[in-house]
Amino acid sequence: MDPSFTREAREDDHAAIDRLLEAAFGASAEVQLLHDLRAEKAIYREVIMPWGEEAAGYLAVSRFVEPEGWLCLAPVAVHPDWQGLGRGHFMVKGIVDELTKGLGRTMIVVGDGKFYRRCGFLATRAARLTSPFGTENTLLAAPEMTVPVERLVYPKAFAAMD
Repeated sequence: MDPSFTREAREDDHAAIDRLLEAAFGASAEVQLLHDLRAEKAIYREVIMPWGEEAAGYLAVSRFVEPEGWLCLAPVAVHPDWQGLGRGHFMVKGIVDELTKGLGRTMIVVGDGKFYRRCGFLATRAARLTSPFGTENTLLAAPEMTVPVERLVYPKAFAAMD
């Protein structure tokens, strides 16, 4: 079965999401991050790309502590069997368009600039942010084309990723 759509993740998807994160990252740090974000009630949205009883793709969007109303995209994962086929772009571009263009929200991601630029994020727009993760790989997507000056305060769950 070819995964070709996304939907909101449900509690009964959690085990499949954990398996996907372990397969995609080869470790359990992202699984722990996700569990901690859920426990902290920091998650705004969870999206899954179902693949039978498993997950071909997944992403979480969490709320920043500061600036209020801003969102963080992490973790994002595509199963190794489906990487390089556009599934990640489909998922990330979809959520970025929905949240920034549709709902007027500002989103941050820390990651591969080449990939995330194609999804609507720009590093140049994050240049004046202050982040505990630095700004070298920090990208911003927002409805307006500004370069904000803000201090990013992530949910506590991200402290273990520092």
